[in-house]
Amino acid sequence: MGDNVGDSSSAVAKELVTFLNASPTPFHAVHEAKLMLKAAGYQQISERSDWNLNRGGKYFFTRNHSTIIAFAVGGKYEAGNGFMIVGAHTDSPCPKLKPVSKVNKGGFLEVGVQTYGSGLWHTWFDRDLTIAGRVILKRGSGESMSFSHELVKIGDPILRIPTLAIHLDRNVQEGFKFNTQTHLAPVLATAIKDEMNKQTGTENKSFSAEENGSDGTLTKKVEDSSKEIHHGLLLQLLAQELECQPGEICDFELQLCDTQPSLIGGALKEFIFSGRLDNLCMSFCSLKALIDASNDDSLDQEVGVRMVALFDHEEVGSNSAQGAGSPAMFDALSRATLSFASSSLKVVVDKAIQRSFLVSADMAHCLHPNYSEKHEDNHQPKMHKGLVIKHNANQRYATNAVTSFIFRHIATKYKLPVQDFVVRNDMGCGSTIGPILASGVGIRTVDVGAPQLSMHSIREMCGVDDVDHSYQHLKAFFKEFSQIDTQLSVDC
Repeated sequence: MGDNVGDSSSAVAKELVTFLNASPTPFHAVHEAKLMLKAAGYQQISERSDWNLNRGGKYFFTRNHSTIIAFAVGGKYEAGNGFMIVGAHTDSPCPKLKPVSKVNKGGFLEVGVQTYGSGLWHTWFDRDLTIAGRVILKRGSGESMSFSHELVKIGDPILRIPTLAIHLDRNVQEGFKFNTQTHLAPVLATAIKDEMNKQTGTENKSFSAEENGSDGTLTKKVEDSSKEIHHGLLLQLLAQELECQPGEICDFELQLCDTQPSLIGGALKEFIFSGRLDNLCMSFCSLKALIDASNDDSLDQEVGVRMVALFDHEEVGSNSAQGAGSPAMFDALSRATLSFASSSLKVVVDKAIQRSFLVSADMAHCLHPNYSEKHEDNHQPKMHKGLVIKHNANQRYATNAVTSFIFRHIATKYKLPVQDFVVRNDMGCGSTIGPILASGVGIRTVDVGAPQLSMHSIREMCGVDDVDHSYQHLKAFFKEFSQIDTQLSVDC
């Protein structure tokens, strides 16, 4: 079959695949977001400094290098006017390395991991894995010594979590059961090969808690201060990638990730196969929508502020300094508003919040053809049918009639498809950053997302068309909301 036969891939979908492949962790995703924003003329500002904002200006800041908030100020903005915001998250379920990761079992070197979020952990078995994340490095010495935050990803598959042979577990076909503490540790190497590696002198000095503190760098405290807390082989691999010495690695936050690249697949090239679609798909679409919506004359006529907020830690409840449960969004709204106010009256911020609108964009559950009974009969989102508006009477989603109408009205104006989702009454319902921000900030909110399958698997899938629908819908939201809001009664 020729490369272009049945290829329905959009340019946006191809850009998303590139973004996904460059973003194995939240730290990498925020780095890629920064590159996109800077290329579009956005200026990085710091929460530690004063903000000198201008109408028509474009800005962003980060927290913890894993959360990023970007905004473009309308050319006709006045203090107290509203913000149109798309919120998403940068994190996905994954195994993360433990602070003491060195494990030796049965003649194998293994890496101790802890589970992050509610992952489909069985999908991590028998995959070619590697590690990625951030590292704190000591660079230089003496008065020129400094500590740097650097990103790392080892390109080669260095880890694997093997399943047990069926001959040793004849009941496995009745259900794959495993213990996340004892069975999920990935294999790094065999002990005998590691020992040979040491004897040939190819391994650098191992990293230990005692060594780490000897030169004034950060100290890891363990029961035995001379105990190596990570395999020297692992640190050797990291040091090679970072072009440093193992002893210069002060600390890190690393996670497992799949080495198989994200790609456009399916017989008709209609799907995206990838990890972390939940929720990097919505993160990318919202960023691109903001950039493109604010890159023309419409920003000159805008009376509000267009904003994207991508938070870390949604998968574990958002309760962190860089999660949606933090004051990050409120702080951004407040500081941006007061930058244009003649006084620091709280009422100006209050007015701005009540005039604002949040689209909480998080991937949605597509109808599974083999498990159709898991969906409510009248609410079965399908691929290629547009963004899904999520409803829940118990406020697991923050959508109400007004916010749903606004989002649907935009779809109608731009001839974009839109769908609805309600979970079955006899099933539990997940949640998003929507209710957290709606209740914490007091902002009108609609919960939406592109439909996908295999959510929280190491390998997920969504429709190419829905990536384009998401981008177009969110871009239209940025351009249209201010005008639509003037047609609503004040109490809405």
